[in-house]
Amino acid sequence: MIPTRRTLLAALAAVGTLASLTACGGGSDSSDSSSGAPKGTYTFWDPYPQFDASSPWGKRISACGSKAGVKVKRTAYDTSDLGNKALLAAQQGNAPDVMLVDNPVVSTLVEAGILNKTSDLGLDTKSVQKNIIGAGTIDGSAYGVPIGANTLALYYNKKVLSAAGVDPASVKDWDSLTSALKKVKAAGKKGITFSAINTEEGSFQFLPWFWGAGGDLTKLNSADGVAALALWKQWVDEGFAPKDVLQNTQTTSWQEFATGDYAFSENGTWQLGNAEKAGFDYGVINIPARNGGSAPVPTGGEFVTVPVQKDTARYDVSKKIVTCLTSSSNLLPTDMTLVYVAPTAEVQAEQVKQNPKLKPWVQAVASARGRTSGGLGTKYPTISQPMWTAVQAALSGSKAPKAALDTAQSAAAKG
Repeated sequence: MIPTRRTLLAALAAVGTLASLTACGGGSDSSDSSSGAPKGTYTFWDPYPQFDASSPWGKRISACGSKAGVKVKRTAYDTSDLGNKALLAAQQGNAPDVMLVDNPVVSTLVEAGILNKTSDLGLDTKSVQKNIIGAGTIDGSAYGVPIGANTLALYYNKKVLSAAGVDPASVKDWDSLTSALKKVKAAGKKGITFSAINTEEGSFQFLPWFWGAGGDLTKLNSADGVAALALWKQWVDEGFAPKDVLQNTQTTSWQEFATGDYAFSENGTWQLGNAEKAGFDYGVINIPARNGGSAPVPTGGEFVTVPVQKDTARYDVSKKIVTCLTSSSNLLPTDMTLVYVAPTAEVQAEQVKQNPKLKPWVQAVASARGRTSGGLGTKYPTISQPMWTAVQAALSGSKAPKAALDTAQSAAAKG
């Protein structure tokens, strides 16, 4: 199946709107891959330029190649760059044999016709949690195997909360969280930091509050969606959150929390290593839904995929590489700085046994949703960009939350 030029160009436009959400750093390798690679060599692309060949991840790739009886030529790209290069490589007929991609990109690559179904390859995904595999499932078919998931929760500074007389266990819903922020501010400390930047990171961080209010991405300006944006605006207006959330990435937001002055930080699994180095006692709680319980959070993480090849005989070895990378023994380690929660309950239980601090993250992943799930697929980028634009407009004060989301909904409908 060779994708048409028109389909690939449309897919390139969609990929261009998606940005890296995890701890994946920048940088790229300009090496080209070819399906005509030397015999015995298979090409592998991933979005981890921060991990070289000597890293645990680099060694894992090499070991899985050896187990499959081949040498793996690995190339690492920045997340957004990887999607674009994958589409161009497919157009030129030299896609890599195996590719690890950010989960929102899967639907775009599927629409372009360049990924194989896992069922056609004989890959088993039955043990993967439904909400995790859902991020890579289109029209009932999975197009990759997740190596794990990461997501968002609330880190808290124990000393700051204690000084303000706040028990973190009391934070059950929006009202109790806002009450806690008021007490923290009254005690002379800072409330909560998050990322509301005008990129996909801003949408990623807004989604737990949007979904936690009962919001629907196909109707951004519903009363529920407006309530979520009004909550964030209240926090900024009352000084519970800093005005620089408008420019904060998830990294700079974390750096604010790491000063020790903030009570809470909305951030991800990938910050656990930094939390251990912060120099103060911390804890983690799930992001509360408006009326209690855990809010649905967006699923982050990557899928191991097998691009379409002219030489279909290569699929047998590609399948072996994918199977190795997603085996229980390789899903268990949390030595990567991304700190993935495994996609299967069995391995999650073992991870928590080895590292009890992963327990709240396993709980958060259990309630997570794929951003492209629910049939949104490639429509998601045309919804996300108006949404983050609305967040910017409301928090900056240029528009009221309802007006900002009305504009966003009109733009999303045209997209």
